[in-house]
Amino acid sequence: MDIDYLIKPDSVLCNVSARSKKHCLEILSELLTRSTPDIASEEIFAKLIERERLGCTCLDKGVAFPHCRVAGLQKSAGALMKLAEPVDFDSPDGQSVDIVLGLMVPEELGEGDLSDIEELSRLLCDDALCARLRSVSSSSDLCDAILAGQVDTWPKLQRTQQG
Repeated sequence: MDIDYLIKPDSVLCNVSARSKKHCLEILSELLTRSTPDIASEEIFAKLIERERLGCTCLDKGVAFPHCRVAGLQKSAGALMKLAEPVDFDSPDGQSVDIVLGLMVPEELGEGDLSDIEELSRLLCDDALCARLRSVSSSSDLCDAILAGQVDTWPKLQRTQQG
């Protein structure tokens, strides 16, 4: 999986001021729809809220992975945010969230979509990558860090899958 086809530089935002989980999802929905102007951010926001009602999308350690299915979407699209101040995300570990990677996928998931979700989840659980994401102070550095982190983490992911 190449994360650069999912996350474009204009869908990465650093030092985001979000007042709450809901506000965070609202900002995320705007970022996610930048690459698909024919889909309204309000629709994505509603779908993200609906998905959160099914169960929290936190991965623990201050990281959240909100995602939703979208009718008519031809290919998955992602967005990454680093929050200026962590927000309560109803995380099972009780830790507030400061790293949010959002993903919208086609309503009918293909094998590649499922694989992307699985690999992104593993990627976001890498402590070294999360530390790197937290250390940057600009959107371009955040984008570079996630792309570089994917390259650094990929051999570990392959070993985990094989072992």
